[in-house]
Amino acid sequence: MIKKWSFYTTLTIIIAFLSSGFKASDSDSDSKEWFIINEDEANHYLFPSKKPTEYTDLNIPYTGKFFIGYKEAIAFKESQGKYKKINSLGYMGKYQFGRQTLKSIGIDDCEQFLNSPTMQEKAFVALFSKNKSELRDVIEKYDGQIVSGILITESGILAAAHLGGVGSVKKFFRHKGKRYFRDAYGTSIRSYMRDFGGYETSGIEADSNAKVKI
Repeated sequence: MIKKWSFYTTLTIIIAFLSSGFKASDSDSDSKEWFIINEDEANHYLFPSKKPTEYTDLNIPYTGKFFIGYKEAIAFKESQGKYKKINSLGYMGKYQFGRQTLKSIGIDDCEQFLNSPTMQEKAFVALFSKNKSELRDVIEKYDGQIVSGILITESGILAAAHLGGVGSVKKFFRHKGKRYFRDAYGTSIRSYMRDFGGYETSGIEADSNAKVKI
């Protein structure tokens, strides 16, 4: 009998002790409710914003309308950015240069050109600079105007020259955009003028004697 009494007494004490651990003290219950924190201690969550200004501090490379973006956009159109690409007509590299065009900017070794990304990047800039010089008057006359439904810009004119040559661009403007060159695959200089317009290209100087320095 004594053993049973001791057992139940001990069990009652243990249950009472454990139960007390789940009760808030009077002082706590009077001061604040459970699980509520002060506003100053609140957690702050950031959600995506539609405001571009919210992302000005992000260190993310952005090529956009800069010259590097211009180069890469043309390269993707020409060869999907592949340095060793040779098309069915023999045009080579990331920007699809022909042999005669390469010679005009000082490159005679096509194999070396095809295997050198650095040379190909320099070749693009050299040809761009050369075309810019030869089309200086056209750029000054038509930049900012609407021709054949296209807003004409320097970058668009020079992209068209990359595709079809300086002569084709001049012919386009002589005929007020009604007649224009298409390459063997059906791509027109008009589409290049439209698709590659509005890029920042003023940083590249015009140079009629531009050459690639190897």
